[in-house]
Amino acid sequence: MNSTQQWQNVTWFEVDEHQDGQRIDNFLFSRLKGVPKSRIYRLIREGQVRVNKKRIKAETKLAIADQIRVAPIRYEQKDESAAPISDKVANGLLARVIYEDEGLMVVNKPSGIAVHGGSGVAYGLIEGLRAATGKKYLELIHRIDRDTSGLVMISKKRSVLKSLQDMLREHKIKKTYAAVVKGNVALDRQLIDAPLHRYELANGERRVCVSPKEGKESKTQWNVQERFMHATLVYASPLSGRTHQIRVHGLSIGHPLVGDEKYGHETGYNGPKPRRLCLHAMRLEIPGYAMIEAPLPEDMQSLVAQLRAQKADKPTAQ
Repeated sequence: MNSTQQWQNVTWFEVDEHQDGQRIDNFLFSRLKGVPKSRIYRLIREGQVRVNKKRIKAETKLAIADQIRVAPIRYEQKDESAAPISDKVANGLLARVIYEDEGLMVVNKPSGIAVHGGSGVAYGLIEGLRAATGKKYLELIHRIDRDTSGLVMISKKRSVLKSLQDMLREHKIKKTYAAVVKGNVALDRQLIDAPLHRYELANGERRVCVSPKEGKESKTQWNVQERFMHATLVYASPLSGRTHQIRVHGLSIGHPLVGDEKYGHETGYNGPKPRRLCLHAMRLEIPGYAMIEAPLPEDMQSLVAQLRAQKADKPTAQ
């Protein structure tokens, strides 16, 4: 039975202790195999997913014994069979674990791999780690974009998941990203305070824009580390956790990220061409833990070295 047929009837789920506190969208991602994430968000938005007979939002948290009803799902899907995760890929992800204790795992995710499968992605970071470790219970504590590299927190215990997600919600965990942005950022330090609104394109792709009327409060601290002829290296700390926050805040002040094909790719840039989005989750400061860091990956180090060389080659004014 393919996944299109599998979900053509009403589907019921009951929440157990392992899903207590999990967001409904993440719950459905892991259970409605083969259904695109955009379709799942549409089901939630249209009220076709009910929890205890009530409409919910994507961020709704589940509790033990909740009854989840999903209306019949019908959509066009190509006849594709998901390729299994190879041992080489799974073990490669396991080798990128840079911190682990009895309840927490922190992985230095490479750019180009999603944090979880779905929407045409056969598998992601979490599926690879489950395959490599043999552990059924591993859950994402938070997410970063597919094209962003760097630190991702994975819980090995439900209690750790709830504790760290509470810390994130209360802004007690400080996350710092390294970003290469277009142009010379004038201020050494600045707080970008611009409300962000998430919307959906006709094809189901999610986008974000600055919207004083519809947006949610969003703040990012930017600290300039180094200026080049055509770009600037900044460290960005989001003080709120919005989708694509650093990318859209950069665009809002005229400095979109180098390599960003969604936001600001029309903006001119004469520096060396990047291989991907130049955004790296480099540091986590979690209460009760030592600071966890991941250095710039080789591709971003190479880009920065080329930018420095351009600056050094700039002719001296006579």
